[in-house]
Amino acid sequence: MALKVTNKINAGFNLSSMTDIVFLLLIFFVIVSTMVSPFALPVDLPKGRTTASKDKPKVALRLESSEVVKLNGATIPLLGIETALVAEMAKHTMTDAIILHVAQDVPTGDMVTVLDIAKRYKWRIVLASAPTPPGEMNNKAP
Repeated sequence: MALKVTNKINAGFNLSSMTDIVFLLLIFFVIVSTMVSPFALPVDLPKGRTTASKDKPKVALRLESSEVVKLNGATIPLLGIETALVAEMAKHTMTDAIILHVAQDVPTGDMVTVLDIAKRYKWRIVLASAPTPPGEMNNKAP
């Protein structure tokens, strides 16, 4: 009596379970990435094509270089920014904003230090930009 072997070895690979795992991982990472919130500092950015305000800013901080810092026109030391801002903002209401002027050659770390101080005390801060010359404004596309 001759016995036939009916078990054949299948050399193929079943990918259905692998695709299930890949889709589950994809869904997991999409959900996790939406829950991650970046640590950002809220800043009111100036509008581009507005007219200049006639009101003088109440609190103006100017970072002219890494050594020269001016608060309302008075020069203050770089390490004394926080104490000077606390004293100045005590004279104003919480709705008053700090107008921050930063020169191009100032290190970004100095600007972030000021933004961090404003965040800690929950002050509003506006980054001021240099005014656009009138001739250049007409040449730019909207």
